[in-house]
Amino acid sequence: MEAYFLTDQGQVRGHNEDSGGIYYNSSGQLLAVIADGMGGHQAGDIASEMAVSIIQQGWNQSERLKAPEETEAWLADILFQVNHEIYHLASQKEEYAGMGTTIVVAINCGDFFTVAHIGDSRCYLQNSNGFKQITEDHSLVNELVRTGQISKEDAEQHPRKNIVLRALGTEENVDADIRSLSWEIGDKLLLCSDGLSDKISNEKILEFIRSEEQLEQISHSLIDLANERGGEDNISLVIIHHTPPSKVGGEPC
Repeated sequence: MEAYFLTDQGQVRGHNEDSGGIYYNSSGQLLAVIADGMGGHQAGDIASEMAVSIIQQGWNQSERLKAPEETEAWLADILFQVNHEIYHLASQKEEYAGMGTTIVVAINCGDFFTVAHIGDSRCYLQNSNGFKQITEDHSLVNELVRTGQISKEDAEQHPRKNIVLRALGTEENVDADIRSLSWEIGDKLLLCSDGLSDKISNEKILEFIRSEEQLEQISHSLIDLANERGGEDNISLVIIHHTPPSKVGGEPC
């Protein structure tokens, strides 16, 4: 498994409220995460950093996950813990009131991967069938599209396109969408914050993702393009390439 994480402040924001990373447990299984923080008084970065830190610590202590049911249960448990801790801190400190974060997490276990998400940070799968978003945004505009009130084209320019309907830490209880899918050698996953997906179409992203460039170069090219197109938001991504086990530094997933 090969993976690369990159985050950028963008061209407009005064600081970066995104967090993320790539982590391996003792069995060599890979976890990738992107969190896009929100909240006043620069509390968004606190929420996203908390989320990533708690997930990383939990993953470091985890044992080998062998089945989708185990992986899905682990993600549900860790996200419950993250939500509780962010919500508790936000309720205790006035300067953190209302803070929260979107989240998208992927765990890669050989012939399957499991994705969990809350909010509008996304996961895409590129395989022999093409390039597809496999998460569904928990956002106002996506709900309007889903219910037929506006078109997908209208959603791209909607003035309230950045309003999310679910986030970690903003309510006492929140449900994550969690699913497991099979994949094959050569497939790629892209996790990203909306700073990328709002600026680059799926078709354009696919051009980069399916190229023969190294993951690092693809990542920088995508973020450079998002910045060229305005870069009004922080921009973060992880690209994961399902390579043969012999290329992995450590035990195969």
